[in-house]
Amino acid sequence: MNIYLVGGAVRDALMAQAAGTSVASHVDRDWVVVGATPEQMAQQGYLPVGRDFPVFLHPQTREEYALARTERKTAPGYHGFAFHAAPGVTLEDDLARRDLTINAMAVAASQADQVASAQLIDPYGGQRDLADGVLRHVTAAFAEDPVRILRLARFAARFPGFSVAPETMALMRDMVAQGEVDHLVPERVWQELARGLMESRPSRMFEVLRACGALQRILPEVDRLWGVPQRAEYHPEVDTGVHLMMVLDMSARLGTTLPVRFACLCHDLGKGTTPADVLPRHIGHEERSARLLRGVCERWRVPRESRELADVVAREHGNIHRSATLNAAALVRLLERCDALRRPERFAEALLACECDARGRLGFEDNAYPQRPHLLAVLQAASAIDTAAVAATAAQPHTAATATEGDAPDRHLGERIARAVHRARVDAVQAAMPPAPAAH
Repeated sequence: MNIYLVGGAVRDALMAQAAGTSVASHVDRDWVVVGATPEQMAQQGYLPVGRDFPVFLHPQTREEYALARTERKTAPGYHGFAFHAAPGVTLEDDLARRDLTINAMAVAASQADQVASAQLIDPYGGQRDLADGVLRHVTAAFAEDPVRILRLARFAARFPGFSVAPETMALMRDMVAQGEVDHLVPERVWQELARGLMESRPSRMFEVLRACGALQRILPEVDRLWGVPQRAEYHPEVDTGVHLMMVLDMSARLGTTLPVRFACLCHDLGKGTTPADVLPRHIGHEERSARLLRGVCERWRVPRESRELADVVAREHGNIHRSATLNAAALVRLLERCDALRRPERFAEALLACECDARGRLGFEDNAYPQRPHLLAVLQAASAIDTAAVAATAAQPHTAATATEGDAPDRHLGERIARAVHRARVDAVQAAMPPAPAAH
């Protein structure tokens, strides 16, 4: 029985060595066991956990150890595989089923803590591709799993200086043409999209998906944004697709959360459906974006936190950008539509997504976004009122003689209190109105 460290841990250790750093970025370590049976693993104290193929937890470290295996395609899509794990499966056989050459390298377990100086097992040229900055498939078996298209695109976002090998791009285009991408399951698509969004340059993921044709199948709402013009005085980059990529990369530059980055991805979807005769203007694109967003979220089962924030940003980003022109009453209505008074943390994230949008424009990358502190100050003022006292006053006997303008004597108590609280918030914002920033 021989044990090897494989995959990302080896890759990242070699990259750290090339960069002159001593700490690799990869936290998880993957181990492959050659020449063993499940019974032998259990006898040595390993705990079986694999459902589809033999995977075990180490009795002390709890790291995963998988028996060397091969794969055989049995049906379209991600689940259409049969696995074969036996003592006769070699390490090279196991490495051949991996996606990219840079992930198909191994070292013996005895040298796992000194990968940089270890004897590298590299049957598919991963070290050369790592040095050249190339993402290349290991074998033609890459085409059997459509998730690998998403994984490669994610690695392009993690390693933005890497290019995709021409033969690998051609293979991915063939996979798309043959309908493999249409068999992807929602959970895996969202998992890979989420990971790609959180990489250092998320735009690269979408550029690669677009180049191979997969983006049109997975996110047609995003794919159609390229070639759609915007008004040059507001968007010097003009092209909506280019703008979106700049917004995504700004979200990474500002270190934002996944919900913020997903909101950035979807904020302008409606511009792809603007009638040609009104371009480059995009009147009403916010509501169209929100409608298209719902389809995206249902198709890929986007988690609620990301879905809800993206909806707020899609509907309100134009009003947030224009907030300098709003009076106190309009500002409070904006807060109410965003549910900012109940969910101030989410509102802060919406403002951050809007900052990414504003700064994701050619020549605006280093500009300030004063709307964010302005609206946070507005929210603070509106939140400072004593709602209990306002409600108590509003609950006093209400007659036509004491009604204020706009009230009716027969209003229900709840409605009367809500109106009073709203007026108090408007008054508080008016009294504490911070200096308005220049409009977006």
